[in-house]
Amino acid sequence: MSVRITPLRLEGFEQLPKHARRCVFWEVDPATLGGDYLPDPEFEKEAWLSMVMLEWGSCGQVASTTPADGSASDDEQPCLGYVLYAPPRAVPRAQLFPTGPVSADAVLLTSIGIESGQADELPHALISQVVNELVRRGVRALEAFGRTADAGELLDPDAVDPALRPAVEVLGDCSFDQCMISADFLLDVGFTVVAPHRYFPRLRLELDKGLGWKAEVEAALERLLESAQLQQPVGAGAEVRG
Repeated sequence: MSVRITPLRLEGFEQLPKHARRCVFWEVDPATLGGDYLPDPEFEKEAWLSMVMLEWGSCGQVASTTPADGSASDDEQPCLGYVLYAPPRAVPRAQLFPTGPVSADAVLLTSIGIESGQADELPHALISQVVNELVRRGVRALEAFGRTADAGELLDPDAVDPALRPAVEVLGDCSFDQCMISADFLLDVGFTVVAPHRYFPRLRLELDKGLGWKAEVEAALERLLESAQLQQPVGAGAEVRG
């Protein structure tokens, strides 16, 4: 079995894991619902992806298996992992964090998910593909709101500062402990903290100064190749519209 990383296409939406298709933690501002239940989060997520792809371009990467005989398309293969990102203006929840706003020259990394049993290097490979694409598109930096270990204290509603409540408000099946990226993971792949916070620091990866980081990622990819033959075809990170 080989592993192939390609841009997420709207036609491949069903390829994403169930939670990824239904998670609208970043994509919908709970305040706009007025306390109403969100009847179809999967529809909302697909509509959001369609809007971002149409207006901005590719906003996700998907790792999938590739049959040796090439008998099926990438969209039909099991998803091993995914990563999503977008301009911060397209991410309503990003406006609610105390460590915002996201820098004007950065794209916001929102979600990453890896199916159980996959190689440890796969998350790094997905981030590498995001970086490769954004560099080609002239983006200067990638930023993310991280979730620290201390953020577990906020699972008790009585412990949440009123100023933080909009940021951590639960939306359907989505909550900050499930739908935010670990700050430790972000540090591990080369991000640095630019806005410290006990629970939700904002971190940044400079895309034009990442040569040392890139070398580390390439070494990780070599290890992954040994176990899963990672394939990144020419144009895999190219902009996709519509």
